[in-house]
Amino acid sequence: MNDDELLRYSRHILLPEVGVEGQEAIQKSNILIIGAGGLGSPAALFLAASGVGSITICDGDTVDLTNLQRQIIHTTDSVGSLKVDSARQSIEAINPHVKIKIIKRRAEGKQLKTLVSESSIVLDCSDNFETRHAVNKACFELKRPLVSGAAIRFDGQLSVFDARNPKSPCYQCLFPEENKFEETRCAVMGVFAPLVGIIGTAQASEALKLISNIGRPAVGRLMLFDALEMEWRSIKLNKDPKCAVCSTSSH
Repeated sequence: MNDDELLRYSRHILLPEVGVEGQEAIQKSNILIIGAGGLGSPAALFLAASGVGSITICDGDTVDLTNLQRQIIHTTDSVGSLKVDSARQSIEAINPHVKIKIIKRRAEGKQLKTLVSESSIVLDCSDNFETRHAVNKACFELKRPLVSGAAIRFDGQLSVFDARNPKSPCYQCLFPEENKFEETRCAVMGVFAPLVGIIGTAQASEALKLISNIGRPAVGRLMLFDALEMEWRSIKLNKDPKCAVCSTSSH
């Protein structure tokens, strides 16, 4: 770390749990963010500000005026632009030391596996079950920690699925793909603007904890947040012994 970096990240370095070693681990990390919307916006900004060495963002959508109510990485001038281009501009303004890779399409198939294999941590900030299940499968296969978040109306949820931990459940254990859960979209149901900021920021927090090996990540727990009551609840998640993705009997 040079003098500029020591000054920039001094408030992290002052934390005994992080220190120089933890900050250096953060700077060497490569984080993959799936989605540059409500959750991906605050997650990317805080990870960039924290000094993550490399951030890859996948999103094929363009910025719409309705996004600006909550997707804080984008500005009014970004409307009509690709979200990944807008996100890169905002990240570079916050921290020019961060290497940014953008994928201007929905990551899937071989490309998704390649991106996951190149990453230290994956943040699922998407808004549909198909993507979430695909990301979960890739993370389990390649043994990459997955920080999953979701938000709708006034309700948010967060969990960490860590395939390196044999006791960790995966996303499939929580939402079996064969159950065909109904999709709920912000465009139909609405979403409270600060809610996505709270959940997305919590995803960034969990990622940084995993990278610097501090604290207790939300592995084996489903964290539920009620913005109307300002209340967090923690539900224990057990590994499904018959899970099609992570059970040893399925491999």
